[in-house]
Amino acid sequence: MVRRPNDPEHSRFASLVLLLVALFSCLLVYAVVSTLLNPTVNPQDSSFESLESVARIDFGEKKGECCRGIENLELWGAAVKWGSDFKFNSSVECCQACKAMCSGNDGPCLCDTWVFCGNKEACGSRFGECWLKKQKDTLSPDRQEAGQTVSWTSGIVFGKGEGIVEMETEYGTLHIKLFPDCAPYSVTYILELLTLRHCAGCQIYRAESRGQSWDSQGNHIKDAPYGPPFALIQGILEAQGTPFKKIPMEACPTIRSGSVAWIGSGPEFFISLANHEEWKNSYTVFGSVLSEDMEIAEKIAQLPTKSDVWNNINVSVLQRPIPFVMRRMKKSLGDLNTNVKSE
Repeated sequence: MVRRPNDPEHSRFASLVLLLVALFSCLLVYAVVSTLLNPTVNPQDSSFESLESVARIDFGEKKGECCRGIENLELWGAAVKWGSDFKFNSSVECCQACKAMCSGNDGPCLCDTWVFCGNKEACGSRFGECWLKKQKDTLSPDRQEAGQTVSWTSGIVFGKGEGIVEMETEYGTLHIKLFPDCAPYSVTYILELLTLRHCAGCQIYRAESRGQSWDSQGNHIKDAPYGPPFALIQGILEAQGTPFKKIPMEACPTIRSGSVAWIGSGPEFFISLANHEEWKNSYTVFGSVLSEDMEIAEKIAQLPTKSDVWNNINVSVLQRPIPFVMRRMKKSLGDLNTNVKSE
């Protein structure tokens, strides 16, 4: 995925390339070591065409299921299972126990929070304790402690109809189901955005349709090129005046139609309008647009654009960027098709 040319991280990368080129020129006479000076390109900042060569990332998780949490964090809440009598050998088992307390497919959940003590030295006799809890508000989980001195690892589980946020634009509202079990750090950041009174600077600035390369279901058409256009809308999720901390790499499933993912470590993101197996497992996916709202994303992809070139890649930039705000889902929306899977 290519970034905007004026992106700070892109500028730093360009400066690094120039420095490496200079070093390469100076040391060219030393043929033995010249190959060590060739600059490597981060696959997350490279062009679309290079994505096919990205190696598959293995997170040691079962296909279709994530169980990730945040270390050095203790979440509070009403206990539904007491850890003193409920122990496991890993945080994954603790997370799975919480998920097991959901009735049906994807909720509702009797447990939405798990807290595990997995550091033998720091936990002592409490090692293995798995506390299963229930939040009063899943979009604003109650924190007890956080920091390096905290020996607990905590995670959130969203059931059916839970963990859905709104991306409100002038063309309609995109409802996004968040995946805290696959991308806990990313979801934590999104939940922090919900607490702000504004999202000034949040906008969509690039829009490209499926063209002749993908069908209406998002499936790639045999023998068709993989773009351009690249079947996506791209923007930035960063409120002005609020410091952004890079998001660590999290679960990177195959990009599907509706997937919401970071470009690199954020805050630039994209919403895919097609299934992109050719991109391999290269982007942290932290949510998915509900199927009934994809027509809004399609509408944005059809808006007037102008051609530009980023890192030698032809892109389509909106003539007028679209500002948006992130909000909690309104309860008056009625029944939505919230049965969205993280993979």
